[in-house]
Amino acid sequence: MHISKIRIQNFRLLKDTTLDLEDEENNDLSLLIGKNNSGKTSFIVLFEKFLKSKKFYFADFPLSLRQDILKLSHQTDVYSLAIRLSLDITYNEKDSLHNLSDFIVDLDTECNLARISIEATINKSKLLKDLEAVINTREEFIKKNLFEYIQVNYYIFDDYSDFESKHRSKLIQKEAADVNSLINLKIIKANRNVTSSDAKPHERKILSHLTTLYYNSKVKMSHDELAAINSSIIEADRELSDNYKTFFEPFLKNGKSFLGLTDLNVVSDLQSKEVMASHSKITYGKDDTELPEHQNGLGHMNILYLLLNIEIEKQDFLEANRDINLLFIEEPEAHTHPQLQYIFIDKIKDTLNEIKGLQTFISTHSAHIVKKCNFKDIRYFRTLKKELNTEVLNFYLELQKMYVDESNDEEDKIEKENFKFLKQYLTIESSELFFAEKIIFIEGTSEKILLPYFIDQFDKERVGDEGDIALTSQNISILEVGANAKAFKHFLNFLQIKTLIITDLDTTRWSESSYKACPVKEGTHTSNATIRHYFNSPEFKEKDFPIWMDKLKKHQHRDPSSLIKVAYQDTENSYQGRSFEESFVSVNMKIIGRNIDDISGLKNKKRFEECKSDPDKFVDIILDSKGKSSFASSILFLALSKDNLKWNTPSYIKEGLKWIAK
Repeated sequence: MHISKIRIQNFRLLKDTTLDLEDEENNDLSLLIGKNNSGKTSFIVLFEKFLKSKKFYFADFPLSLRQDILKLSHQTDVYSLAIRLSLDITYNEKDSLHNLSDFIVDLDTECNLARISIEATINKSKLLKDLEAVINTREEFIKKNLFEYIQVNYYIFDDYSDFESKHRSKLIQKEAADVNSLINLKIIKANRNVTSSDAKPHERKILSHLTTLYYNSKVKMSHDELAAINSSIIEADRELSDNYKTFFEPFLKNGKSFLGLTDLNVVSDLQSKEVMASHSKITYGKDDTELPEHQNGLGHMNILYLLLNIEIEKQDFLEANRDINLLFIEEPEAHTHPQLQYIFIDKIKDTLNEIKGLQTFISTHSAHIVKKCNFKDIRYFRTLKKELNTEVLNFYLELQKMYVDESNDEEDKIEKENFKFLKQYLTIESSELFFAEKIIFIEGTSEKILLPYFIDQFDKERVGDEGDIALTSQNISILEVGANAKAFKHFLNFLQIKTLIITDLDTTRWSESSYKACPVKEGTHTSNATIRHYFNSPEFKEKDFPIWMDKLKKHQHRDPSSLIKVAYQDTENSYQGRSFEESFVSVNMKIIGRNIDDISGLKNKKRFEECKSDPDKFVDIILDSKGKSSFASSILFLALSKDNLKWNTPSYIKEGLKWIAK
């Protein structure tokens, strides 16, 4: 038995959002990821509000519905404004239906689905009546007091149309206790009170406090397991009572003689719960090296807190023995360095598998956690700005569809290879792309070394431009992907992230038995697979290819989309380079000449005068093809170490940065 689908309506950014958990093999753990303010926290909060607090406020309603609420009248359909959490519960013949049977309305033996909805609606009649006494502050009254007019109800339903006013008679109302007997919800929040050694003494024992909670949970479950502890406490009681008798005799003497109370005594009354609460603590180290919990690192404390908390919740899950157990863990990466994050996500499944019927939802902004997870567990929260809504996508299944083209066998083969590469790349190299606001892909090592310098120069030139945010202040991921940027096309469209691809024109022409590199003015073809992919190049043999190539050199092709721009060499000072090095040399030849003795990665430096008017010749004769990274590194070193030296940025890179900055 498991929740196979969650639908949320009219809650904050989640105006109409569905999370599909149909895959029975991959529904035990869901990793909730997405950009900031995409609705991940709201998703968790809604479960807490419906199953715990039952409190809803004006700010919980979507922006698009707030005017309707403020203008509430007798004609308003409050059911269309209702905040709603609907759950599809799938079961099979192996499941006990003792708790679920009250929610099953279809008696067809082939049916294995029960549907529950929890709904928060405005009590229209009561609110309108109270508004009669409000004259000039109607809107303020609603904003501040709406929570008092919201009622929560529980229903069984068959179809979503049942919630429409004309069909609501089909709904079967249930009680909160009915739902609570079926579902057990636990939440470990992000704002955990884990503190450092600078905290006040009473704030330092958050981990030790968990031992009390664990003890209390065990008390409820098994007296046998606690027999040894209780026996020790009873024995301590006896010894203390004997010592108290001698110690307190002078103190009680007058009371006994004056009042004739010969049996007045002080006895020990140790309570196991109080002993655990006030006189137990977690330490680390041994004997004389023992240290208190607050002197452990925040990262270790946070992971310990999570693991101990999960152990406590596990005890509650086992004791309650509900059919559906839901555990939400919010941002486990807080205060934790990458290695501990890897360990946490690696081990968490083993721990959670011990709990029957558990479905766990972990929200995270950590690329390290995503990197170590199964991509089939990822649920990606994507904001739809036009619709003012958030959709939750099964990352693996949705992306797989985009990379499969069964109508074209050859294309299908290529895209499947791209998908395989992408999965490996995100696992091995970088999962930070999931959380980036913008992305810059670069071709090679030279660009990787110098791009931060170009960005810094770009920001300095834009200082004072109204409304501009410095590129260095934006959440931009910069990745070197070589010639593999083509494999990311569907991934970028899926995430809808603005992406700049900085690549090379790489012109070639046929010579003897193959296409060989040549200057742009002589080039008839390009060897750049990224450019050919994003600009939909015809095959070399097709008659349209020369036209396509001519448009490419003239920059007449449109960008692949409004969110993807491919930047490559353009004509600058009557020259167009085929690679980064040629373009850089062409706009910095004079500066290179003045500093040539300090620049690495060069050969034949004495021939500079011969080559200074021809960037192609400079790259062929003076730039060592094996020393490009040394060349770029020395260029950067000179820029950072010489006060009056400033390199020019090639125009195609500058234009690309201008585009990505917007």
